[in-house]
Amino acid sequence: MKRSFIREILESINKDTISFAGGLPDESLFPIKDLKEANIKVYDKANNLQYSVSSGLDSLKEKIANFYNKDGFETTKENILITTGSQQALYIIAKYFNNRDIIIEEPSYLGAINIFRANLLNMKGVKLNYDGIDLNSFEDSFKKIKLAYLIPDYQNPTGACYNKYNREMIAKIVLKNGGYIIEDAPYSNIYFKNKQKPISSLIPNNTFHLGSFSKILSPSFRVGWIRANKDIILKLTQIKETIDLHTSTISQLTIDNYLEDESRFNNHLKIIRLNYLDKLEYFKNSLNKFLPEFKYTTPKGGMFIYGTLDNLDTFKLVKQCLRENVAFVPGNQFYLDKSSFNSEIRFNFTNTAKDKVDIGLEKIAKIVDTLKI
Repeated sequence: MKRSFIREILESINKDTISFAGGLPDESLFPIKDLKEANIKVYDKANNLQYSVSSGLDSLKEKIANFYNKDGFETTKENILITTGSQQALYIIAKYFNNRDIIIEEPSYLGAINIFRANLLNMKGVKLNYDGIDLNSFEDSFKKIKLAYLIPDYQNPTGACYNKYNREMIAKIVLKNGGYIIEDAPYSNIYFKNKQKPISSLIPNNTFHLGSFSKILSPSFRVGWIRANKDIILKLTQIKETIDLHTSTISQLTIDNYLEDESRFNNHLKIIRLNYLDKLEYFKNSLNKFLPEFKYTTPKGGMFIYGTLDNLDTFKLVKQCLRENVAFVPGNQFYLDKSSFNSEIRFNFTNTAKDKVDIGLEKIAKIVDTLKI
């Protein structure tokens, strides 16, 4: 195993670094006043600081189940396991499928790749197109492997979003062959036009649907969840008990109190979407100005712009950029074979202030020019 390159970057940057690297939300949008009020209520009862149940607080699970029900995806609190971030959700599921083969998109989320390696899952990469995974290759592999990890909504790293046909075909393939899909959906609420129907809603007994409050409320709470078949949830809860007994009760109660006012939360989500769309448009304009040779497809949601700088090794590029206090993630980090030449880049557009975006991209452009000479 190796450490996550992204986490290493985050530790190496300083206050002077302009970072497009991590998938960080815009902290100016954190609803601090409302969360502070929700947190203060936690200390009304001493019992709130006691140990709590491994599967998560019933009231929070009911609210999460209600999110699904309002989208037409029938769910009860028994279908929900609260986890310490969706990263832990992935780890618990990987422990459940320990030593199995698994299909992943290529490129795919680096954190998941590292978790699967740690749990001895043998990964088979299938090409990801911008409107979804390559269906022919996926079906050929799924017939044998019967387990896949997918990020259908504004994928990390590419920003790709599966279209309706791709989602329906994946569901049919799974039903036909049996097996399971791990559907990772931390960005599903950060859409700029229409919310997509999860694959899991079409095949609820064959999927693990992962959600998180990290991207839409605050990462530091470390609260995520798994939505799955009730019997499987019980087995996953047993695994979680061996890891941390339960997710922070203080974090769960704070979020639970905050969600009591559903209209307030919905308004917060609207603010995020409008702000991130505005930031996306600004970032695109800056890219077109300073790096017109960067080829990309505009995402329909999420937090990332992904593309290529032809004939340029972006892993070498980022090393030089870090010396000049600007950071991004080179594309080779999202592939199983990181040693191959790769000209791709993932930019995060949600965290950096607009005035810093121009400065950072202009710095990258100047370094790119020196590498061309």
